[in-house]
Amino acid sequence: MSKALAGLRILDMTHVQAGPSASQLLAWMGADVIKLEPPQGDITRGQLRDIPGVDSLYFGTLNCNKRSITVNMKTDEGKAIFADLLTKCDVLMENFGPGVLDRFGFTWERVHAINPMIIMASIKGFGSSGPYADFKAYENVAQAMGGAMATTGFSDGPPCVSGAQVGDSGTGLHFVIGILAALHHRVQHGEGQYVEVAMMDSVLNLIRMKMRDHERLQSGPLPEYSVPTEGLLSVPRGGNDSGGGQLGNVLWCARGGAEEYLYVVVQEAVWPALAKLVGGEHLLQDPRFATIDSRRANQQAMWAILNGFAAQYTKSELMAVLNEIDVPCGPVLSTAELAENEHLHAREMYIEVDHAQRGKYWTVGMPIKLSASPAVVTPAPLLGEHTDEILQQVLGYDASRIAQLRTAKAV
Repeated sequence: MSKALAGLRILDMTHVQAGPSASQLLAWMGADVIKLEPPQGDITRGQLRDIPGVDSLYFGTLNCNKRSITVNMKTDEGKAIFADLLTKCDVLMENFGPGVLDRFGFTWERVHAINPMIIMASIKGFGSSGPYADFKAYENVAQAMGGAMATTGFSDGPPCVSGAQVGDSGTGLHFVIGILAALHHRVQHGEGQYVEVAMMDSVLNLIRMKMRDHERLQSGPLPEYSVPTEGLLSVPRGGNDSGGGQLGNVLWCARGGAEEYLYVVVQEAVWPALAKLVGGEHLLQDPRFATIDSRRANQQAMWAILNGFAAQYTKSELMAVLNEIDVPCGPVLSTAELAENEHLHAREMYIEVDHAQRGKYWTVGMPIKLSASPAVVTPAPLLGEHTDEILQQVLGYDASRIAQLRTAKAV
């Protein structure tokens, strides 16, 4: 079966999470992703190892479907290999710290001169312009400075990072979109271009609804929040509030179970059926909850009543009960529950792959489903596993030249 990005070749110099999460998506869609690594490899190969001497799950989770070549960019021969690869690739991806690739002698201007059709795509913590341009960023730094932390958690506690990697993998998603847009532009206009995605910018884009609320604060309080917002200058931490026009929160089911939570959204359209289910005609006629505005004003009392009802059920049971009357809801699933979740398995979102050294392990699958070109996930490559293959097949080097490069420690 054909692949959506078949024929596209990507030279991937990214490391850690933000860049590799993006290049993995492109590889899953059929691009030939050549992961160019220094002789010691991507740093995550050795981080958080669970099996001595075997590439970590950190690396294995982010680098499926790629080919690995080792190139020593500190040698002239290594730089020559890199320059040759630029002529054979459609996209160059990198997420080095500020100025690293420039110091190797490969500015955007030089890369563009070598291959005017190439897309050079960079992830930076804060971009290449502005007062923060020279600063480094990591996942939680990006969450802090992009506004995610200040709006996550409860108002009576410290700000929290989210479990979702919105700084790294969230940036990776923006990265893929930028690269695909640049490739489309190339088809239309016959030229490559430079694509830049900043982690801080990406996080800000992902909290756009909180920035919407910041603008709304200028006109008065935010009635859907469960904490007072009168007189605030900034949007507060939202706890488990839905953040939308409808009220939402978690219900603690079957008291005593640490993981027994169900998130429920009380839409205006479903309140009559929900009220009747929970408290009969008495609750349905209660003036405290008669309208969306009154429910917002009395939401603490509403959630207390709903929590009392939830205590009769496990989260799975309550989900089934509420789905009968079309109430949007979902259990708070732990990683253990996700690993066994039949829905995710049916959608091939948690899959088993077979690694040459590790053996079989489980990893997250491809989240984008293409009917004519579905992804087939293969394990992450060993360090330098495809070096000779790439030098021969992509660059046309013969055996003697490859031997010379090995002697020069260029690969």
